[in-house]
Amino acid sequence: MLNKNTIKTGMHHRSKHRGRYDFEKLTLSCPGLKKYVLVNKYGNESIDFFNPEAVSKLNKALLKYFYGIDNWGIPQNYLTPPIPGRADYIHNIADLLANSNSGVIPKGNKIKCLDIGVGANCIYPIIGNSEYGWSFIGSDIDTISVKTASQIVESNIKLKGNIDIRVQPNTNDFFIGVVKKDEFIDVSICNPPFHSSLEEANAGNMRKISNLKKKQISKPMLNFGGKHNELWCEGGEKRFIKDMITQSIQFASSCFWFTTLVSKESHLKSIYSLLQKVDVADVTTIPMSQGNKTSRIVAWTFLSTKEKKKWANSRW
Repeated sequence: MLNKNTIKTGMHHRSKHRGRYDFEKLTLSCPGLKKYVLVNKYGNESIDFFNPEAVSKLNKALLKYFYGIDNWGIPQNYLTPPIPGRADYIHNIADLLANSNSGVIPKGNKIKCLDIGVGANCIYPIIGNSEYGWSFIGSDIDTISVKTASQIVESNIKLKGNIDIRVQPNTNDFFIGVVKKDEFIDVSICNPPFHSSLEEANAGNMRKISNLKKKQISKPMLNFGGKHNELWCEGGEKRFIKDMITQSIQFASSCFWFTTLVSKESHLKSIYSLLQKVDVADVTTIPMSQGNKTSRIVAWTFLSTKEKKKWANSRW
């Protein structure tokens, strides 16, 4: 049971990460984490979140302890995302599906999800499969990410056969080249590149670190790593999502829910405007909060109420 004084109230109520990290248990599941554990100024055990190796070891421990993943690791400088935020996305998507299924979360590998930009870390498919038994397609334009994510799947028995990692051959496409003919997707998920250029990514990183350390930083510190396609793209998050929406029209009848994380609230107006223009049947926005960070998931579907019911009855 979680101590009420330590519960992170902004997180999803089913999250395994609402309490403080129990480093005694985490270091037992991943002994390599132990050398990075320290006592912070508040007298609590923690790690240096500005140290990429410490963050990577923490993720490895969390995946082992909470999700039963024995083998996990990524190449140096690739994105090591904070797991609690990724788990919240998955739990909110489960609720989204439940809302179209008489309040019951559909579970099992008959539920197929598409993770656009799976990355080398493969975090979303790992959590989605572990928590709800869903099957996943994980796509990426980066061949090293595809190779690494595939190795993670193949080296963990519980993931094999449930997660299919596919290379996206065209950097401008989201669904074409990945989703096969006559393949149906229950929900697509995506964490878009936030910035529009390397310079913007570095500047944003320095502002963030300066605020956290309460002193001016003149050099980027990518404590969670990230290659250029994971952190930035031409036009940034806004352009990326608008292109995704436009391309989703071609898969209107083969994907139930399209979803994406939207980090910047100012982008919502243009996103809603485009969704209205392409005549989606339903749009919903799901707020998320982790600590001081707020974001949201925007979800859309082209299916009518009747079509939604038929889909749920036939697939779930």
